[in-house]
Amino acid sequence: MEGAAFVFIRELTGGMYFGEKFESDDKAYDTCVYTRPEIERILKVAYEYARRRRRHLTLVDKANVLASSRLWRKIAKEMAPQYPDVTTDYMYVDNAAMKMIQEPRFFDVMVTENTFGDILTDEGSVITGSMGLLPSASTGESTPVFEPIHGSWPQAAGQDIANPLAQILSVAMLFDYFNLKDEAKVVREAVNASLDACVRTPDIQVEGKTPFGTQAVGEWIADYVTTH
Repeated sequence: MEGAAFVFIRELTGGMYFGEKFESDDKAYDTCVYTRPEIERILKVAYEYARRRRRHLTLVDKANVLASSRLWRKIAKEMAPQYPDVTTDYMYVDNAAMKMIQEPRFFDVMVTENTFGDILTDEGSVITGSMGLLPSASTGESTPVFEPIHGSWPQAAGQDIANPLAQILSVAMLFDYFNLKDEAKVVREAVNASLDACVRTPDIQVEGKTPFGTQAVGEWIADYVTTH
């Protein structure tokens, strides 16, 4: 959707994916555990991103039901006064899921816990038209990782159909991370130019145009970068 531009900050090392688990034939559970330092760390990252963008932060939670979400919201309300230049609002995850589709322009920076973030970031691909367009960065206290939001696609191996743009845009995020703004700008310009020229893989090619393979799209963008 034109005009929609938001960043999703997802906590990656806590929550149900890493909490205590149990499974038997008759019972199973996954424990969602968060601590204050984990939440403060990711909220600080989100606020810093918001300051560099449109200064609007949305915390996504389920505080009306989940105790872990209430801790997230409590800590966010404590931290918000430290960032008076950023507008902070709070949204239940079910409402956020609907609003992302109905009114994606509302959002600037969204921040949430691991499980909600996993689901909502995939939902965001509907807005662009393909998961193959979404880059991501996993940053922490040491080595960051930059990759497409969808990870790998082994089913497409050897078929020359995978959309390389998410990976290429992840390189732009890497340049941003190291404050190489000019390099990042050229990469994004190359991607936009390829889309304008309809040099696209099958998942996003416009009707009536011949789709390009993964390698051809990559080579076209590489040529653009080297000549600009």
